Amino acid sequence: MSGMAAGSDSTLYFRQLPIGPMANFVYLIGDRERRECVVVDPAWDVDQIVLAAEADEMTITGVLVSHYHPDHVGGSVLGFTVPGGVGPLIGRAPGKVHVNRNEADGLKVVTGVSESDLVRHEDRDRVEVGAISIELLHTPGHTPGSQCFLVSDRLVSGDTLFIDGCGRVDLPGGDPAEMRRTLSERLAAIPDRVVLFPGHDYGAVPSATMAEQRRSNPYLRR
Repeated sequence: MSGMAAGSDSTLYFRQLPIGPMANFVYLIGDRERRECVVVDPAWDVDQIVLAAEADEMTITGVLVSHYHPDHVGGSVLGFTVPGGVGPLIGRAPGKVHVNRNEADGLKVVTGVSESDLVRHEDRDRVEVGAISIELLHTPGHTPGSQCFLVSDRLVSGDTLFIDGCGRVDLPGGDPAEMRRTLSERLAAIPDRVVLFPGHDYGAVPSATMAEQRRSNPYLRR
């Protein structure tokens, strides 16, 4: 796996927002000097997300999607509907939606966004926000196109990895074998110093180092 994403902590803007009735975390990541940021998984309450960015004098310039489930991107699937999400956000703050190529078609079905709204990515692509470089890591298992975001010693993991847990593999598109490979191989090179920031507040703490998780998370033990 490639090296750490660029961007010093003095330049990096990084904010974790608890939001919605399913204990989601939404993230704002960007460049403090340029006053620009992207939003990771903007479901439930677009007003709250936009106001949080505005309060920090940041302009939202795009969206990063960890995976296409409605509790992370809004929209509907299998009769389950979540307000807010990718569509309403880019209506308020125009920008591209960055998604793994394996997840893009599902995202369009669930949220109604168009192909012209999307940038389809491969594993280890980067998204630049000012001087901040965010590395996109393809981590299938929870869904075929799940991805994590690595930036300046922080790993935003969506529903791939939680504090002392991991994402479900019994939903449509879930794959236990791929999840095992993701946890045991694809994420194995993430340094111990990196801090894990999950997609849900399911643990005793909202974040933890990978070293701590390798000691306590049963899904990371070898």
